[in-house]
Amino acid sequence: MDRERDRVVRGAFQISIDSERITDADEEVFILYSDLQTAVKAENGAFRGLGHVDSRKDTMTIAFELKAPASASDLNAHKSQRNRKARKISKDLDKTVQIELAQDKTALRTRKGDTGSVLWKASIDFAQLALQQIYFQSPDNLLIPSILKTQHVVELGFARLGTAGTGLLAIALAPHVRHYTVTDIEALVPLLRKNVSSNFDGWPDRLVPPAPGSNVSVEELDWVVLSSTASSQRTRLVDIEPVDLVLVVDCIYHPSLLPPLVETINHLAIPGRTAVLVVVELRAEDVIREFLELWLARPGWEIWRIEGGGGLGKPYAAWLGWRVEDVSKEPL
Repeated sequence: MDRERDRVVRGAFQISIDSERITDADEEVFILYSDLQTAVKAENGAFRGLGHVDSRKDTMTIAFELKAPASASDLNAHKSQRNRKARKISKDLDKTVQIELAQDKTALRTRKGDTGSVLWKASIDFAQLALQQIYFQSPDNLLIPSILKTQHVVELGFARLGTAGTGLLAIALAPHVRHYTVTDIEALVPLLRKNVSSNFDGWPDRLVPPAPGSNVSVEELDWVVLSSTASSQRTRLVDIEPVDLVLVVDCIYHPSLLPPLVETINHLAIPGRTAVLVVVELRAEDVIREFLELWLARPGWEIWRIEGGGGLGKPYAAWLGWRVEDVSKEPL
């Protein structure tokens, strides 16, 4: 176990050594939803909605406003000329990242169960958090940008419940990783390709590394098909280079898809190499419980709760998963 500044490092992530290891799904659900209930009461019970941004628009412009942290001196004494200058320098370092996205609002209404064709708040919130931590590094951040830059990231999406379909995270994060593979079922691949192409001019035909977008791949991956295929035959379904990070953002919704999702995570994760980050908006607690039970039942996994969703706050939960190299040994 690697420790830096009293942190546990797993791939491109670092968490406190005091972070909670998840061993019991019932206990985890109790903690998460007790905290959520408290947060909802504090906000006067405001209803957030299902979680999509705006399903009526054909196109959307997403702007991420990234703020440079204020210096300690700026916080302690705001009247001096020195600190006015510090505030100006800090503001000059602020950055805006803008992304243009198309949605398929017709598919949302006509293709049964299709939610991946529109943009969901979880993708925006996670992208905001990740970009903020990439551009403005801190020892306490969840992400370690220097390691992330060397990694192959695979994002899982599924049209019937996932967020990959619009490609927001692929577009936002690809410039900061070695290679980014975004996946979804066949019906969503055209929308993914359209959005990646509109944000990276010339993709995929005329881009040569290190041109922005030259490291982005769009691949079809159906969890259900993969889980029902013999292990020896799965390379024909997902023939990609070894994975350093599996990213699962707001893909936990329908109970019938939980076993295929966990099987896909388990298939892609290389023991001792692949970190898995799962971010979920807390909706139905029985579905969250079943997902955790299925994941915990897989041998060799260490799973930690990331407090506060790593900075996302409510109504999100986040877990970091890691497969130990030798499942016969007791996890650290």
